Amino acid sequence: MPKRVLTGNIVSDKGDKTVVVLVERKVKHPLYGKIIRRSKKYHAHDEANEYKAGETVRIEETKPISKLKTWKVIERVNTHATPETKSEAAA
Repeated sequence: MPKRVLTGNIVSDKGDKTVVVLVERKVKHPLYGKIIRRSKKYHAHDEANEYKAGETVRIEETKPISKLKTWKVIERVNTHATPETKSEAAA
């Protein structure tokens, strides 16, 4: 069975080798049909303490690491990337 991968923002990096990631999803209300946001916080393993609060990251499901941690951080999602222009590529 494939491992789940989620994308979210880090809201806390205070724990040692642990970050708290807020994952938001949009669901349709069952009765009224309005699109509403639902969020959940996941504790994820960060071995090198390299990720800081405010960054957007991808997390992957793993075997339990501790009581709360069953996810690990895979990579940083570059949300502020700008497309490379021809003049920058030539330089």
